[in-house]
Amino acid sequence: MKKGDRLFVRIDYRIKDSKFGPTDFEDHLKYLNDVAAKRYFIGGGFLNEDGGMIIFEAKDLDEAMEIANNDPIIKRKLYTYKLFEWELVVLSNKNGY
Repeated sequence: MKKGDRLFVRIDYRIKDSKFGPTDFEDHLKYLNDVAAKRYFIGGGFLNEDGGMIIFEAKDLDEAMEIANNDPIIKRKLYTYKLFEWELVVLSNKNGY
């Protein structure tokens, strides 16, 4: 990664009163792990809010939307999201930071 690179940020929001089935979360994690195996990808859930965030590489906004929309928790209408195109401006390069 270098300054000027563009990534995509997906912020997830739980849909009120949505009910998880027995495999929904596992299906979500499997999907994200499959995506992560092919590109730069980090993600996790918020500890103080019901939602999460992923940051990932995609060739363009269309591919980023395809990745976001194919996540089982989105397809099953358990979560909704906002997607942002993000430019790296500050990047640490010191001793593993």
